[in-house]
Amino acid sequence: MRKKTNYFQVAQNVWGMKITFVNVYMIANRRGAGKGWVLVDAGLRGTARRIIAMAESIFGPGTKPAAIVLTHGHFDHVGALEELLKYWDVPVYAHPLELPYLTGQSSYPPADPGVGGGLMSLISWAYPTKPINLGSRVIPIDKYEGIPELPEWKVIHTPGHTPGHISLFLPLNTTLIAGDAFTTTQNESVVNALNFNKKLSGPPMYMTTDWHAAEKSVRKLAALQPRIAGTGHGFVMRGKELQTTLNYLANNFRQLAVPKHGRYVKRAAMADETGVKYVPSYTETPNLKLKAAAVALGAAAVAFLVTKAVAKR
Repeated sequence: MRKKTNYFQVAQNVWGMKITFVNVYMIANRRGAGKGWVLVDAGLRGTARRIIAMAESIFGPGTKPAAIVLTHGHFDHVGALEELLKYWDVPVYAHPLELPYLTGQSSYPPADPGVGGGLMSLISWAYPTKPINLGSRVIPIDKYEGIPELPEWKVIHTPGHTPGHISLFLPLNTTLIAGDAFTTTQNESVVNALNFNKKLSGPPMYMTTDWHAAEKSVRKLAALQPRIAGTGHGFVMRGKELQTTLNYLANNFRQLAVPKHGRYVKRAAMADETGVKYVPSYTETPNLKLKAAAVALGAAAVAFLVTKAVAKR
């Protein structure tokens, strides 16, 4: 029996699926412009069967993507990747600056649980930052040629959340897959993150390590004036609502998106093609009561999220 799955339409030939608190996307090439379809991001660990079920529901039994494209390598965007690659023998594309975190060379900088104020932030100390190792299966995206399996889509380097973060843009109908360059929910809040309550926001605060670059990336995406946007967290946003709120975010990024205090606010983490080179010290001592509450709430929340994810398999 084919496993039941729920997914949503983003635009013509583009679909998305919510996996607990993060999205994956599938893009089919138009007739006459390449062939097949591409998976964008790979969700949480243990959800490969849901992703495969979505693909077979859309494209038919036994289907497989022409490639998998990663907006970045955080745990909630690559969790099912290694399991999927056992089922689908396909290339994986990522920006060259993201490769160290996908080939076992470097861990990401530590999360900053003191920013954002919500439970998703408070428990971020527990989120995995160690790299996975895809070896030669991951291919660096050519900045001139883009992704051969997505000939009509432009690859846009949008660093800030991670060094090699990318977004995908289709000029034909101005559809944007933004990853975590910005989100359409307030991802620091566990209630908003799980329910995808709509609010166009900056990148998740607790995992963003270069706020200057993040601001430039949002401005770059706003200048494209997309009419449709699918993000890593939150439901699709469209039309005037999208353009108005995205322009407002771009023009007021420091007030709306950047935390007032935090590990990476004054100094960004630094990285190159080999991985992380510098991480600023955490000079601000967290409130002890807050830290104790975060530990207790964090353990309960992690257990809840795991239980919810397993229940949906």
